Amino acid sequence: MALETTVIQDKLSNKFGDNVIEFTQIKDILTFEVVSESITDVMRFLKEDETLRFNFLTDLCGVHFPDNEKDRQFAVVYHMHNWVDNVRIRFKCFLNGDKPEIATATDLFLSANWQERETYDFYGITFTGHPQLKRILNMDEMVSFPMRKEFPMEDGGRTDKDDRFFGRTTDNC
Repeated sequence: MALETTVIQDKLSNKFGDNVIEFTQIKDILTFEVVSESITDVMRFLKEDETLRFNFLTDLCGVHFPDNEKDRQFAVVYHMHNWVDNVRIRFKCFLNGDKPEIATATDLFLSANWQERETYDFYGITFTGHPQLKRILNMDEMVSFPMRKEFPMEDGGRTDKDDRFFGRTTDNC
């Protein structure tokens, strides 16, 4: 028997109550929100429960929502996969904009190591308990986080760019 989304939702709701909310089905993937303080317990339950068996962390990434209220300006989005029943889920945790931090998942999934480092590198989200949280792709000297919305998309001081070659001119030459 295939693992139904109603079973996943019921088991999570019964175990964690209001710490797991906003269940919805998006393109055949059950999606929900987890209170950030409960992330480790929820992920452990999803992995170790005999029915759920979400034994693979497919991906995790950061998102920046600068227009949201202060306690929801960042999010970490997790994708997990149950290989036995071939079911995928997605869930997110919202974080405070002043100090975006969340517990590491490296204790449960070794693959989280580089994914969390990349998320830290680009968004500045701190994963508490991470064994080696440092930049992975950008230079160590960087003081900004380039995927945040306040990071400029282009260097306004560049003189070597000609807007005509990028379709940014109003001339019809």
